[in-house]
Parts: sequence; C-alpha cells; structure tokens
Amino acid sequence: MNAIAAAPPGLSKQRICLAMGQPRHRCYPDRRQRVRPTRSITAPVAARRLSVEEDQVILDTLHSERFVDDSPRQVHAVLLGEGIVLASVATFYRRLSAVEESVPRRAQRPPQRRVAPQLTASAVHQVWTWDITKLPTLSRGVYLNLYLILDLYSRYVVGWMVSRKENAGLAKHLFAHALATHAIDPDTLTVHSDRGSPMTAHTFTELLGAMGVARSYSRPRVSNDNPYSESHFKTLKYSASYPGRFTDAEHAREWLRSFVPHYHDRPHEGLALFTPTDLFTARVSEVAARRQQALDAHYAAYPQRYVKGPPVVALPPTAVHINPDLALNARQILDTPGSLRIEPTPVDADLPEVVT
Repeated sequence: MNAIAAAPPGLSKQRICLAMGQPRHRCYPDRRQRVRPTRSITAPVAARRLSVEEDQVILDTLHSERFVDDSPRQVHAVLLGEGIVLASVATFYRRLSAVEESVPRRAQRPPQRRVAPQLTASAVHQVWTWDITKLPTLSRGVYLNLYLILDLYSRYVVGWMVSRKENAGLAKHLFAHALATHAIDPDTLTVHSDRGSPMTAHTFTELLGAMGVARSYSRPRVSNDNPYSESHFKTLKYSASYPGRFTDAEHAREWLRSFVPHYHDRPHEGLALFTPTDLFTARVSEVAARRQQALDAHYAAYPQRYVKGPPVVALPPTAVHINPDLALNARQILDTPGSLRIEPTPVDADLPEVVT
C-alpha cells in the first residue's frame, strides 16, 4: 500500500498493480475484523481416558505369571468370562506398544535347523539320487510324471519310469525293479532324494529298509541338496529334441528310450568329458589310454603348439560329493552306527486310549 500511496497522481490502481506484477485485488487494504480464538494453555482431559492406576492394572495383569505367555485377545476373553472388564482389546495392545512390548508373547518352539546331507560316492552303486519331474501334455493342466534314478558317481540313469500319477506305490515299483536288476547287495547303497510325499511315504521307506538301503533326504525347501537330479532334468528339458509337450505317456516313453542312451554316450563336463557309460562300465582307463596315445602322437608331430609341455589327459574326479565341505565317504556313513540305518518301529499290540 505504500507503493500505491507514493505513486504519481492520475495513475489508476490497475496500472500500478500491473507494474508491480500483482493482481488488482491485492492493492486494497484488508480491513476485515477477525476474531482469533484464544488457545487454552491446558488441554481438557478426555472423559474416556484411563487413569494412571487403571493403566498400571492392565500392565500388571498382562505381566502376571498367569497371562505372561498369552496374547491380549486371550487375556481379555478369559477375564471377560470371569466377569472382569479392564479395558478393550485395542487398549491392551496400546498399553503394550507404549512400553515397547508389542511382540509375540506366547511361548513358541525355536526354529529347527536341520543338518545338511553330506554324501560322497567313489564308485558306482554307492549313492543313488532320484526325483520326479512333470512333463506337460497337449491337454492343458494335464502332466505326466517322470521318475528317474541317477547314479551319483557316474551320472548313469539306473532306472526311469513315466506315469500319469505320482504316489509311493509307483516309486516302490520302480525301486524294486531297479534294485533287483542291478543286484544291489544289502548295506551298500544310499538313496538320496528330497522330502516329497512319495519319497517319505511309509510303504516306500519300508521297502528300502527291508532291502538294506540307507536313506538320505534334502533339507526342507533347499533344492541345492539334490543338485545332480535337478541338473539332469534341466539337461533333459533343454535338449534340442525335447518335444515340449507330449501327446500321452507312450509318446514320452518313446522319446526317453532314445534320449537316455544318447545321454549315456554323451561327454559330460563334470566327468572330464568322459561319458556316464565309461564310468558305469569301468572303461575310464581304457578310454584314457587311447586319448593319451592320441595326444602323445600329436605332441610328437607338433611340439611347438604345446607351450606348457606334453599334454596329459584329464581324468574324472575320484569322488563325487553332495555338500562336500563336511562330506563323508558313503562307506563311512553306512558303517557309522545309527547314522542312516533304518531302525524298525516297535509295534504295540495294545490299542491306545481314546480321549473324548
């Protein structure tokens, strides 16, 4: 307003406001009378607010030996059933939150830590790993089940089966046939798998126990404990000839009858480019001798191409591990009393008491 008063006479307020970059309504003094309410220094106490003594009674009740492990909802319900009302459930929670105790109160079992499976195979038929994978069909939502057993040391497929169902009875049928075909002696083999329902069913585990086969399981929700079966399924499904979807179970069996022999005779990177058949049939020394002879002949003809000296054939690992940090030999595991041996469950002929 001082700028308007100091402006030369004859200028309109609109031009003065335009020159100052202000809207015209701001060039008039604000003569409105506003009555500002006086703020009270002390706020009124809410009528619903609990007293300090009532707050303490709530905390003492929640901290008492009777209710120390119960949730506020349970405490409120028990007291209400006894005809006692201290406050609402929300108030119980607010009082606990005020003292930073809004955490689970009931006594709970601590989280379980399962020991990682540790296995080592230094020869064939020491450790088998197996799993079940789904094979999609042309019908939406319909899948086939591929049961496949892999020898850990050689990566050789010792048995497989395709079925429309997944249950322990079929797993029992597969292993009964595979154990008989390969003439597995009792107390010489460990079978490793995850914790799926067919793997842990009593009918299947009883078969393994009756045939002297030790069991090993992956930790719950840890797929890395069975890496060789998982890797084999990826190799299978990423094969160039994999059809993607199968018309029926017989179509899947027909394709697997050609894939499995091809896989057996395919150089494996984890086996120093020897094939699973080479290890499974104990032909490693024979094949290695032929390879070394070919390398020696090539080195004699072109020594300048080998800057690091005469080449030596790489041999497959002498032992294959699952979780190798603390891995034990499969023979040692079987010889350790109570490590993986099957102890028969005692049977009580008396019927248990029924509580109603």
